[in-house]
Amino acid sequence: MKSKFLADFKAFAMKGNVLDMAVGVIIGGAFGKIVTSLVNDIIMPLIGTLIGGINFTDLKWVIREASQETALPEVSIAYGKFLQNTVDFLIIAFSIFLFISAIQRITRKKEQQAAAPQPAPQPSAEERLLTEIRDLLKENSEKK
Repeated sequence: MKSKFLADFKAFAMKGNVLDMAVGVIIGGAFGKIVTSLVNDIIMPLIGTLIGGINFTDLKWVIREASQETALPEVSIAYGKFLQNTVDFLIIAFSIFLFISAIQRITRKKEQQAAAPQPAPQPSAEERLLTEIRDLLKENSEKK
């Protein structure tokens, strides 16, 4: 029983789609890190500077202040981090949209080329000559 399970799993794991998906997940994770760095280290500081020197990661709404006497931590809603993550998501979603659109355009172009009717092959010089001879013989036989 176990050997069949392992054999089935191995067959599943070695299919091309699973390997392609694994590569996609790894590349997607790396791409996500690059976009996160772009947003956190370049875009959001520029936006923050343009609107008055605001650091978005520090934006929060404090519900309860931290208390030293009772050792209660601060309770807050960190909406600045949410804004950064939203910008992060929008950039990743837009990048994926552009990538998929480009792939679809390429695929459509290949399909159109494959579906385009191929012109009928031109007869060789020998075939044209034989056709002319046949037509001449037919004309001569009709005249008689």
